[in-house]
Amino acid sequence: MKEAPALLLIDDDPAVRDSCGQVLSRAGYRVTTASTGEEGLERFGAGPFFAVLLDLKLPGMGGLDVMRRIKDASPETPVIIITGYASIESAVAAVKQGAFDYLAKPFTPDELRLAVRRALEGRKRQIETLYLRRELEAEDTSDMVTGRSRAMARLMDIVRRVSPTDSTVLIIGESGTGKELLAREIHRHSLRREAAFVVVDCGALVESLFESELFGHVKGSFTGAHETKHGRFESANGGTIFLDEIGHISLNIQAKLLRVIQEREVTRIGGSRPIKVDVRILAATNVNLEDLVRKGTFREDLFYRLSVVPVHIPPLRDRKEDIPFLVDHFLCKFNRRAKRNVTSISPRALKALQDFDWPGNIRELENTIERAVVLSKKDNLGPEHLIYYGVSTGLPRTGPDGGGGVRPLEEMEKEHIRSALLAHLGNRTRTAEALGIDRKTLWAKIKKYGLEGYLGKYSP
Repeated sequence: MKEAPALLLIDDDPAVRDSCGQVLSRAGYRVTTASTGEEGLERFGAGPFFAVLLDLKLPGMGGLDVMRRIKDASPETPVIIITGYASIESAVAAVKQGAFDYLAKPFTPDELRLAVRRALEGRKRQIETLYLRRELEAEDTSDMVTGRSRAMARLMDIVRRVSPTDSTVLIIGESGTGKELLAREIHRHSLRREAAFVVVDCGALVESLFESELFGHVKGSFTGAHETKHGRFESANGGTIFLDEIGHISLNIQAKLLRVIQEREVTRIGGSRPIKVDVRILAATNVNLEDLVRKGTFREDLFYRLSVVPVHIPPLRDRKEDIPFLVDHFLCKFNRRAKRNVTSISPRALKALQDFDWPGNIRELENTIERAVVLSKKDNLGPEHLIYYGVSTGLPRTGPDGGGGVRPLEEMEKEHIRSALLAHLGNRTRTAEALGIDRKTLWAKIKKYGLEGYLGKYSP
């Protein structure tokens, strides 16, 4: 059961505090009162509060000064000005300083309830739009193609059962297997589907900025903190946060993340006021967290908190019967995007795709189909369309007699990577993106096949 929203009422008139407090309490809010600006700021610091009702005329510190202090500390908190000295000038000044609404005394209980309800709705919208807009604008994430393999059928059965719950899920799988897509699928079928889905790429964030990204910071808390910033947990409040590649976070951040999971509250950098968050946590990893626990680089207590429901996504090489369904999906997707009309793929090309082991998994297959659709001049993809940039996806090697012998897989993979390095001038980042694998996987394969020389000749 969710806790009732907390409101702070600052007014020097005891009759106003009493009457407004009763109206709002009966409406289901928790109301804290203060009679001066100084007392109000002290109460606000011990919050958190969802909205503040503030008298403009207060003994000592004035209402506008109090509001500026509140907005500096918590920009998302709406402030409703209440005053018996209503005028256009004071209303304009209050709105310019950041007031959400303006009520002139005397006002009716209905007017008060309506103002508070609008303020809380505005607060919710403001927080959600920080990250939700970017997520909603993401293309081609509306559905997840699974195929007909038994492995994926078992996986989706688990997803259907766990989605409506609030249980923490740990998604385990190699790079490119679709861990984020699966997390979105869980959120889409959860009771939180109307709220935000916030992604945190733990492998991409710089360690020095990680805490600020997750938990936020207050204005002036460190060099460059020019304004108060919401963390990802606050932005996901009421919804789901997806911590991708969780194995990359430091022990220091692990300890703070564990506290958030246990206490369900965050404290911004430079702040002293804990902020309650109602968030479902999904995490993903492409490394064995149990191995990291044994090595002492990942906290055992955090591991058990995250892996309440562990879900394993099988690599594409273990479910090749799904490749035809994935190919059809990607053909439709890239026909739309590239405005092409590639309607089919030849049996020989499809067999080549099924014969390859796909070290980059679905991401590599997707890149291969996109490249083929964009470059093909026909409405049917053949084997020749799968070799661009040296991507020899398991194609039969034709000898002088036109006959078939198939090369060893490692030989093809080595040639595949070598050709991609040449095509991208030895740049590891661009090569990894083209192959659909991460830089660590690429570097491991470069060392395995002795391809370091192709890096040395070109830009790193």
